[in-house]
Amino acid sequence: MKYILITGANKGIGLASVEKVLNTHSDTHIFLGSRDKDRGFAAKRDLMNKNTDIQDRVSVLQLDVTNTESIKNAFSEVEHKIKDNTLYGIVNNAGVARGSLKHILDVNVSGIHRICAAFIPLLSRPDGRVVNVTSAAGPSYVATCSQANQDLLTKNDISWTEVKAFMGLCLNVQGGANDFKSQGLGSGSHYGISKACANALTLHLAHQNPNLKINACTPGFIETDMTRPMAVYNNKTPQEMGMKPPSEGTISIMHLLFGDPPGNGRYYGSDALRSPLDRYRSPGDPPYVD
Repeated sequence: MKYILITGANKGIGLASVEKVLNTHSDTHIFLGSRDKDRGFAAKRDLMNKNTDIQDRVSVLQLDVTNTESIKNAFSEVEHKIKDNTLYGIVNNAGVARGSLKHILDVNVSGIHRICAAFIPLLSRPDGRVVNVTSAAGPSYVATCSQANQDLLTKNDISWTEVKAFMGLCLNVQGGANDFKSQGLGSGSHYGISKACANALTLHLAHQNPNLKINACTPGFIETDMTRPMAVYNNKTPQEMGMKPPSEGTISIMHLLFGDPPGNGRYYGSDALRSPLDRYRSPGDPPYVD
């Protein structure tokens, strides 16, 4: 049995990933991480209404990636469930797009670090997988930074200390986009900063764990609670905005979980092809090559 932890899994891309894994890989058991356990159980019920066979292959975890006590309790539950077995994979999907920069970084970057610090020791070697769900907003943000910061955020041996220091610089900016730009910190997009740092953290984790497959990917422009307000703001439907259903946001996640991607610490587009960390690559374009 392949045990897989998916955070932020009670809705959207996380829930779509749970469903896709369960329906296509009968040898899997999913730990469905949800900040609100009741919503996690509601998500499990929805899954069971579609497929009763998965009942014993889903365990709901109360898991808040910003709360160390919640992570500790979830770790204990996972450890008890798998007994002498190992985790096969971790999908760091929990994320936010709104709120203060501090909050967004705490969830989208530090949340990944906390989960990996806790659960990577449980991963099987050498086939264990970590998939960090990031966004094309990351490379698009890096493209607006100074050359020095572009080099920093894309170097293979970047440290967690360096990632934290960069986040600290961004948090210390007083003012708007022009103030970020004047300091070489790019457009100042809070979401973009967080996803660029999550990609940089992926590089660090891969460098620290060469015997694991640790990569990042964008699910694409998917209709979720996070993106739907954009359509409302523009007085358009999600479809008119070009958003796809959550089920189509699992392609790159599934590739990184079960495929055989070469290398490590890489970032993949929504079409499951390698993409650069410092600029946008459109789905359908040739894959990025060093």
